[in-house]
Amino acid sequence: MRQKKIHYIYNDAMECMDFDERKKLQGERLRATVELEYNNVPAYRKRMDEAGVKPEDINGIEDIVKLPFTQKTDLRDNFPYGLFAADLKDIVRIQGSSGTTGKPIVSGYTENDIKVWTEMVARALTAAGGTKDDIIQVAYGYGLFTGGLGAHQGATEIGATVIPMSSGNTQRQIIMMKELGATMLCCTPSYATYLAETIHEMGIKPEELKLKSGCFGAEPWTEEMRQHLEDLLDIDALDIYGLTEIGGPGVAFECMEKHGMHINEDHVLAEIIDPVTEEPLPDDTPGELVFTTLTKTGAPMIRYRTHDICTLHHGTCACGRTTVKMSRITGRTDDMLVVRGVNVFPSQIEAVLMGVKEASAHYMLVVDRVNSQDKLTVQVELKDDVDINDADKLEKLVAYIKTQIKQTLLISAKVELLPPKSIARSEGKAKRITDNRNTGF
Repeated sequence: MRQKKIHYIYNDAMECMDFDERKKLQGERLRATVELEYNNVPAYRKRMDEAGVKPEDINGIEDIVKLPFTQKTDLRDNFPYGLFAADLKDIVRIQGSSGTTGKPIVSGYTENDIKVWTEMVARALTAAGGTKDDIIQVAYGYGLFTGGLGAHQGATEIGATVIPMSSGNTQRQIIMMKELGATMLCCTPSYATYLAETIHEMGIKPEELKLKSGCFGAEPWTEEMRQHLEDLLDIDALDIYGLTEIGGPGVAFECMEKHGMHINEDHVLAEIIDPVTEEPLPDDTPGELVFTTLTKTGAPMIRYRTHDICTLHHGTCACGRTTVKMSRITGRTDDMLVVRGVNVFPSQIEAVLMGVKEASAHYMLVVDRVNSQDKLTVQVELKDDVDINDADKLEKLVAYIKTQIKQTLLISAKVELLPPKSIARSEGKAKRITDNRNTGF
């Protein structure tokens, strides 16, 4: 039930603000944030002193290059409260990253921070066509992970009815989706794919559902995956982006133009840098995304290196918004595989496989080291209607996929075809990589 391309905007004053007016607002808020950090976070004050910069040196957003970067390791080194700029009595919630390795990462939210975050998600849901008349099913996980509560708050803010399903229990998800008449879905794209495929296996047709759109995020996904989801569910599938350290989902979001995500620039300032030299890069040049919070008071972040790879583009969108747009995330600098000197991102493989009609949306990349040489294996799960006993057809399919991967990545890979349903399904963030080079295997 895809919608007509109508552009709904939650906060015209901020989302469609004049460029110069926004730049002035950002400069004022940047200076205030730097002062807050310098006066209340000893670890960051030390970093600024070492860099020879004071709050009074920041007179506009062009001065941001004077400030030192913040890394995820800084949050771990100062766990749990070392980077909080507010007293604990003013922190009304703790949220944490969804990562499963290393020391946990947490962020503190003041009442102001919750309000800001809530509005950012409300803007995203509105851009996806969400109104008070919608029933929004939230299938992100609830808890420390920001996905569930973030989407829930935003849906409540626009006056919609919320179904707080959380992740998992797929059959029940679908029953509730159908019986309660959910019109919007919020979850990871990999889980949305699993839901869509299960809906078809249950014999439920898209027209039996009332879904019109979905906000899918928390992991990189491709344009090919969007088309796959839209075809399966007959919905508008839109990207939403965020991270705990900056405020959770809603930091950026797609409008119905589906050509880049609008960054909520009144609340966050974005940069693209060369991940090696750390020098700023111009518009439309791929690099590492860096964020500075402008209104966060519990645990502000200055020049936080996300390790996400994308581009930025300034200009006025056809939807009327004037905020800078970030492209889809093509990968992460810390999730990038280097195979025989070539940078490989899962999204590149996904784009190839989504163009193969016999391949499902599920795959794994396995990297081994044999005789001091890297070996990449791409495990491809086949669709149900593929005859796994037709050896000749499968041989030709393997050859075709290998050729497409070689043309895309400029390196050779072994391709293994797996039976349907053989790759474990994800109810949260999908695991796409197994790197055996440093495990002793």
